[in-house]
Amino acid sequence: QVHLVESGGGLVQAGGSLRLSCVVSGGTFRLASMHWYRQAPGKQRDLVARMSVGGSTDYVDSVKGRFTISRDNAKNTVYLQMNSLKPEDTAVYYCNYVSARYNIWGQGTQVTVSS
Repeated sequence: QVHLVESGGGLVQAGGSLRLSCVVSGGTFRLASMHWYRQAPGKQRDLVARMSVGGSTDYVDSVKGRFTISRDNAKNTVYLQMNSLKPEDTAVYYCNYVSARYNIWGQGTQVTVSS
């Protein structure tokens, strides 16, 4: 079974930075596409960034130029570097692992950006 553990969330002032990490255990990490989603209170969960098995990336327009997704296959870890954070980035951030066999979510990590 695949298990995801996110970390790195916290409280930061607007303009600051955070780096989220998601460590994957089980499964075959290098064969999975990895995604970061976020969900603000009262809103749906939305895709923020994704990285394919081959390393291609996509971002929602609102974070382009500010967030960077990366992965380290040797460490079974995906990262989300978040710079120039804005209050509207406040949300619970979730890691998502998608392979031919599994679609697994982490427990989420809270990011709060104060103005």
